[in-house]
Amino acid sequence: MAGNDLGSLLGGLLGGSGGQGGSGGAGNILGALLGALTGAGGGASGGAGGAGSGGASGAQAGGNNPLGGLMDMLTKSGLADQAQSWLGTGDNKPVSGAQIAEAVPDEALQKAAAQAGVSPQEAADQIAQALPTAVDRLSPGGQLPSGSLEDIIRQQKF
Repeated sequence: MAGNDLGSLLGGLLGGSGGQGGSGGAGNILGALLGALTGAGGGASGGAGGAGSGGASGAQAGGNNPLGGLMDMLTKSGLADQAQSWLGTGDNKPVSGAQIAEAVPDEALQKAAAQAGVSPQEAADQIAQALPTAVDRLSPGGQLPSGSLEDIIRQQKF
């Protein structure tokens, strides 16, 4: 439901200059991940061990905007430089699918992959391709916006 709507919105946001051929697919997989993080609940916190536990609570702290929680997970996983580059005005530093898979709770990645009909590794690879552009476009002022992620994306569409 919300994940599909969010995926459509992200697909539209990424559609103009998405690096992948299926930019709508990249938006959908990213939307599915953010939706899974929003609704992960206690299951994700138990499934990914100690680091996943802190990350899951960080995502839940984001409320209707799981992007802040996802950025927190990336930072705690040693990807602070990359995440900060997406917020700044310079070049976006890349991340790999393996780094995304390490940073995100297994349950959330598996749920996003299942919604997209791909393997968890393929989902992580697609998320790694789409996430820098999505964060960059959603943070034109250099910081993560507040409010509902759906509202923020709608405001960015031209």
